[in-house]
Amino acid sequence: MIPQPLHVVNEGLAFLIEVAALAALCWWGFSTGSGVVTHLVLGLGAPLLAAVLWGMFAAPKARFQVSLPGVLLVKFLVFAAAIVALWAIGWHALATVLGVVAAVNTVVATVDRHALMHRRR
Repeated sequence: MIPQPLHVVNEGLAFLIEVAALAALCWWGFSTGSGVVTHLVLGLGAPLLAAVLWGMFAAPKARFQVSLPGVLLVKFLVFAAAIVALWAIGWHALATVLGVVAAVNTVVATVDRHALMHRRR
């Protein structure tokens, strides 16, 4: 289990990364295609779809409780979509940073939660 201050920082960082992923999908959507309708559909639809998927399966109070591999799969899909979106609009360095930070944050959070579950037993 990681120390409490680091746990709090990592959880706060997780929230910021999730918001950044939604912002990246929004940014991509409004930058992709031509025409107002396409921009609106992609710019609002992509982050909305990611947020609904996250809320249903990956959020701490998700509507459907799935196993850890299921939660990690949803997180991977959302973060991967955001990384690809940033890459597609030419923000390669930002895409790389988001990927690295999301991966490290997810690993730390997963190890921490796993340790906490075993400690409670």
